[in-house]
Amino acid sequence: MSDGPCGVRESRAGPLLGLLAALAAAPATAQPAVTVLDLPFRVTAVRGPASEVAVSVATSGLLPMARPRAGGPALETGEEDSAPLVVVWGEGGGAALGLADGAIRTTLLGADAIEGLAAAETPRGSLPGSRRAVSGGLSAYLTGPTRAAGVPGAAGLTIRERQPLGVTAEPKAVPVATATVSAGADSVFAVARPRALRLSGSPAFLAATLDGASGSGLALIGHRDGSADWSVRARAPIQPVAPTRIAAVADFTRSGAPQAATVRGDGVLQLWTLGPDALTLAAEASGYGAGAADADIAAPVEPEGDGPAELALPIAGGQALALVSLKGGVSERLRAALPAPAEHGVAVLGRGAGARILVGLADGRVAVVAPEGARP
Repeated sequence: MSDGPCGVRESRAGPLLGLLAALAAAPATAQPAVTVLDLPFRVTAVRGPASEVAVSVATSGLLPMARPRAGGPALETGEEDSAPLVVVWGEGGGAALGLADGAIRTTLLGADAIEGLAAAETPRGSLPGSRRAVSGGLSAYLTGPTRAAGVPGAAGLTIRERQPLGVTAEPKAVPVATATVSAGADSVFAVARPRALRLSGSPAFLAATLDGASGSGLALIGHRDGSADWSVRARAPIQPVAPTRIAAVADFTRSGAPQAATVRGDGVLQLWTLGPDALTLAAEASGYGAGAADADIAAPVEPEGDGPAELALPIAGGQALALVSLKGGVSERLRAALPAPAEHGVAVLGRGAGARILVGLADGRVAVVAPEGARP
């Protein structure tokens, strides 16, 4: 220690000791816990609770305690049914994964059973390798294979809608109305699952498009001005990077209306505000997105209370999983290193602090991420 110019004794150790004491008193930040499930097969597909496969498993009788539930996310996404399950499969078998007392419970499923249930994702007449979207009596799937954009795509989106069946003394088939919507003169639909949603109470679908030689975008398909006909109601501005992948649809800002999170081919995460006649870019950040072309590369993590949903998705390259808030911009709340790159999809069981995020890894394993650091 030494005297200062005014005769005041200065202590260089004092501020440092004070800082160390403050750090010691500060609560430790919970780190995400990451474990790997013990499964007897290599996983190549992951389907979340709102998927058609999860609901099919829950209603098949294979799991007597699993029951599909209605409501909840349907208000934002239009996917009216969900089940408290994540279903995974690969060569040699499958499994239904549930959450009980904070731990993942595994029920193995036979290869034949899972093959039959998974086949329903691609209905007859749809683009091979594609998956349909289902919302109650509505379904939408890609049709009309084309290479107009230089890569595989679909010329149309076919929508099937069950019609009311009047009272009759004899059994009759449920009538179904079918309509096919074109992607447009210079566009094709990308080979990716469309998403069901609701805007002002009306059903709609969101689909990714390929536009021109190397552009991509989004198309919102719905009813216009009270008409019963389906058509493209709005498009996102064409971006000179392909593809654009739909990561998730949820109310990420708690505005009372759904938003769409997308990831461009160059790793830019974007948040789109969905209106009846316009798609508006609200926020974006680079460095995200990884996974196979047919995988669900992200999943919303719903809150326990009234807060906004967050988005779980891999970073670019897939070496870590990020949990991102999209309210007021893009801000990363945590990042968890993965034991292998993310590849086969992301799904979520539970809500808020009790959520468990499941990630299909490139080496066929499934990682479980507990956002608040609890033991999965």
